Amino acid sequence: MPTVLNPEEVASILGNLEAEYWLITALLYGCGLRINEALSLRIKDLDLKSRNLLVFNRKGRKDRYTLLPGNLRESVKRQVVHAREVHQSDIADGFGLTSVPSSLHKKYGPAMKDFGWQYLFPSSTRCLHPIAGYVCRHHLHHSTYSRQLRQAVQSSGITKRVTAHTFRHAFATELLRSGSDIRTVQEILGHSDIRTTEIYTHVIGDKRAGTVSPFDRLQE
Repeated sequence: MPTVLNPEEVASILGNLEAEYWLITALLYGCGLRINEALSLRIKDLDLKSRNLLVFNRKGRKDRYTLLPGNLRESVKRQVVHAREVHQSDIADGFGLTSVPSSLHKKYGPAMKDFGWQYLFPSSTRCLHPIAGYVCRHHLHHSTYSRQLRQAVQSSGITKRVTAHTFRHAFATELLRSGSDIRTVQEILGHSDIRTTEIYTHVIGDKRAGTVSPFDRLQE
């Protein structure tokens, strides 16, 4: 059984995080993202108007869309402004390329300087691409986020073992607890097998996953 946080515990951890680390955690919990999916978000993957995020699935399955909570839009907009400032500084210094697979760099070349290709959570420093050898800007490293999360969990006094993936578990559990269709949850999470999603019905102790009888709704 996966470790799951309740909403109060999530709020407590968020209360001990700041800036981009707060937003990353909010996206993990609010969108059901894996940590590599959150850190790999590019500007072009955001659709703030329709509140969607395009998630590139590195496991070889189809890319997917997930929901973007409306109350995170302003925070995301501020992070976009920060990413633009970092990118403009890179351009002014004669750089500006983002890190992409070498095949994409070979195919698109200078287009990798377009702002849409830049990461939402850029690294604080530029680096050499490990394969293509060009100077680029990668995304924030997961170890940097993990350190901030550990400190926030300790400050919250929560004794459960909490990792970035715990927020994805909490996201799925809360959706099912509130009555969301399990197939919809499967699609949002990007699970290829419904049995993987069904694990969360065991977590909440309800194989009906929060389904409410229409008779009960007569009283609403």
